[in-house]
Parts: sequence; C-alpha cells; structure tokens
Amino acid sequence: MKELSFEGTHCANCNAPLQGEFCHHCGQSVHSVLKPVHGMLEEAAETLLHIDGRIVHTLPPLLLKPGFLTLEYFSGRRMRYIAPFRLMFVICVLTFFVCHLAVEHAAHRFDQQLTRAPLVTTSDEITKATTPSQVRAALKEQLDGLHTAEETGVLPPNVVAQIKQKELELHQQANQRLIALGAAPMPAPVASVGAAASVSKTLDTDAAADDGHDEMKPIHISISWLPDMVNDRLSAMGAHIQANVRSFKHGDATARQEAKQRMLDGIFSELPATMFVMIPVFAVLLKLFYIFRRRLYMEHLITALHSHAFLFLSLLLTALIGMLSTWLRPHAAWVGYPLSWLQAILMLWMPVYLLIMQKRIYKQGWFMTGLKFWFVGWCYFWLLLTALVIAAMLGAAQ
Repeated sequence: MKELSFEGTHCANCNAPLQGEFCHHCGQSVHSVLKPVHGMLEEAAETLLHIDGRIVHTLPPLLLKPGFLTLEYFSGRRMRYIAPFRLMFVICVLTFFVCHLAVEHAAHRFDQQLTRAPLVTTSDEITKATTPSQVRAALKEQLDGLHTAEETGVLPPNVVAQIKQKELELHQQANQRLIALGAAPMPAPVASVGAAASVSKTLDTDAAADDGHDEMKPIHISISWLPDMVNDRLSAMGAHIQANVRSFKHGDATARQEAKQRMLDGIFSELPATMFVMIPVFAVLLKLFYIFRRRLYMEHLITALHSHAFLFLSLLLTALIGMLSTWLRPHAAWVGYPLSWLQAILMLWMPVYLLIMQKRIYKQGWFMTGLKFWFVGWCYFWLLLTALVIAAMLGAAQ
C-alpha cells in the first residue's frame, strides 16, 4: 500500500506542520469530512467491522472465562477488547430493553387470557359424589379456588362477574345433586344470588365514586430537614403513585392498561440509572473487603464493571431464550425442554462465574474467597433490593 507523504503540509485547524494523518498538536485529521456518499459508506463499513472484531474478542471470554477480561485490562492488553464502561453500558441498556419487551409481552398475554378466555372450572366431582358430605366437600373445594382467584385484586370486572356467576351455578348444581341423593338443598349465599345481576350496577357505583364522591385524600409529605422543593416533589410523586394504583385497581379496561403501561415504562426507565449508581457501590464493597490487598479503587471499579456486564449479558441471553421458547412452543413443543435447561444452566453459572472471577482477580485461597464472596453478596443484595424498590417507586410515580 502506497504511503502518503505529508511533508510541507500544515493543519487546517491550528496551522501546525503535519507529520502524519493526524495533527500532533490539536489531533485533527488531515482528511476532509466533505466526501462523496460512497466514501462515507466505506468509512462506516470499516468502523462497523472494527467494532465487530472487538465484540468477537470481548463477548465470548466475558461469558465463558471468569476474570479474563479484567486481568487482560490490568496487564495493559486493552486494544482488542471493548472498554469496560462502554461494554457494561451497551449490554445494560440492551438487556433492560429486551426485558421490557418480554415483560410487556407476558403482561399482554396474561390480560388476553383474563379478558378473552372463559372461566373454566371442573364440577365433575359434584356430579360423581355419592353422599351429601362428598357433594358439600366438592362444592367447598371449587368455591375456595374461585375465591382465591377473586381475592388477588388484579382481575378485570368482567372476570369477576364470571366468577360470581360460576359460584351461583356451582351452588345450583350442588343442590340438584343433593336433591337427587335425597338430602336437603343448601341455601345459596346472598352475595352469590345477587352478584351476577348487580355487577353493572356495582361498576356504575364505583365509577360515580371515582368522579368525586369517594375521592382519596391527597398525599402530602413533609420532612422538616428537607427543602420545600424536595417535599413538594415527594408529595407529587406520592399523588402520582396513588392515581396510578387507583386507576389500575378500579378503572375501566382502558384506564387499567394506561396505568399499567405508565408504571412499566417508568420502572424500566429508572433501572439503568439505578444500576449505574450501584456499580460504584459494589466497587466500594470490594475495596472494603480487600482493603489489605493494596489495590486502587479503579481496579475494583473495573472488576465491578466486568462482573455486572457478565450478569447483564446472562440476563439478556436468558430473556432471549425465554422469548424464543414462547415463540417456538406452539409449533414445536419439544424445543421448550432444551431451552429451559439452557436457561437453568445460565442461572446456575452466574454465581459460579462470579466466585471464580473473584478468586482469579484477588488471588486468595478458596476459603477466604468463598467467605468474602458470601459477605459481599449478602451486603450487595440488600443494597440492590433497596435501590430497586426506590426505582420501582420512582417508576410508579410517572
């Protein structure tokens, strides 16, 4: 390849004499940004291929070789691999994006099953009962299942109406069987008798109450040592959470869907920022537990970045495998079993990977490594759980 000569050429930005393609004084390239379209496409292809090459060298050891990337970074061999923060950032955002899609898809399928699928209960045991006590026991078992579903508080009004109607039908069937056996019928509960006919009236009453007759008291948060602006913000967040929960529990189908979508979008928008805060906290824990190893905080931070990048990559693969299994199961049910095993292997590999990574990086015996691994994990679990609860509250306040 013919080498270009830049002798006698000066930088167009700072007028310094050039000795290569980039100015040694300001860093500007000698190549003009004004180029034909095919030149831009060639440059974009070269950039993508370069990034792809680094991905090939980065992702396999990140997933399969605990501590390898971190030790390579410490030893100065960094050009072949994606930088730790960029690696963690891209995988984190991609993981939460895919998980958001997976949760939305699962919630949508659940809603479809609740709203479209008829309520199915088996009453064969009532018909097959040969004694009055067996009839009453079978009826109690069926009603307990329906009451458990009803008390979840997440069923839409039409499914609640189906449950009430089914309770009445089961009572009638049990009474018919008791009469056939020569026993006295059972009186149907008052709530079941009038429930099917009064569902619409109840919904209208709830809607009227939502219009203002049964308004919930607004939330006002006042903490003396916080500025008024922060207290006002907390009060507004509490009011938003209250409104979303009320719409989700008592609103119509459209209001429930909108409230659920707002809370899901809000929670997943808060999660990446939460993890960016927790990674330095995890590095602080490593610094405290390995304070006598004389390592810089930056080394612990790089270890935290690589370990979280591995966790996000594992979660991403688990979510993708789950979505693939859901898509293939109706067409090839046998595919679900190996994919389920693969998900289980990934989940079990996570703690094993982190333990081996900690052992290789900090070079202590297995006993001390396992002990510190347990204490670091225990402390980080509760810190992470607290941060996730706060993120969920912030998301629900959207």
